[in-house]
Amino acid sequence: MKKLIAVLAAFVAISCADSKAQQTSFSKEALSETLLDTQDQQIAFQDILKKYEGKTLVIEVWASWCGDCVKAMPKIKELQANNPDVAYVFISMDKTADKWKEGIQKHDLKGEHFMANDQMKGVFAKAIDLDWIPRYIIVDKTGKIALYRAIETDFDKINATLTHLK
Repeated sequence: MKKLIAVLAAFVAISCADSKAQQTSFSKEALSETLLDTQDQQIAFQDILKKYEGKTLVIEVWASWCGDCVKAMPKIKELQANNPDVAYVFISMDKTADKWKEGIQKHDLKGEHFMANDQMKGVFAKAIDLDWIPRYIIVDKTGKIALYRAIETDFDKINATLTHLK
């Protein structure tokens, strides 16, 4: 009986760890989900990604109300300064477009900007396994995800990934 419990415990631990595993591609749900652009147009996530084929892309999922996001802004600006040939896309989880656009201006965020239509618990957030913001995802020049889950305390991992992709 003890062996069975140990085996089940190991299986559960591996299953849980695996659910947070490194993804190398986005799900169909994520790719087909539309996001709002700054011109109030809906654009499919897959079409956003297509614009950056052949370039390394850093995606930051954030919100203007998020203290950890604001705290990480100097790090993302330093990342941009040190990696000028990398493209940057910001996806907001704000509740209103006004707050989102105010946040872009207030924090002087350089890159392309989009907003999820249904915030942190919505379709897009679930499709990318969003459990914390800010969240950083790095996509390599071939469109493969090089880093799927990084947060504001993972800038060493983010920098190492970008260095590896050069």
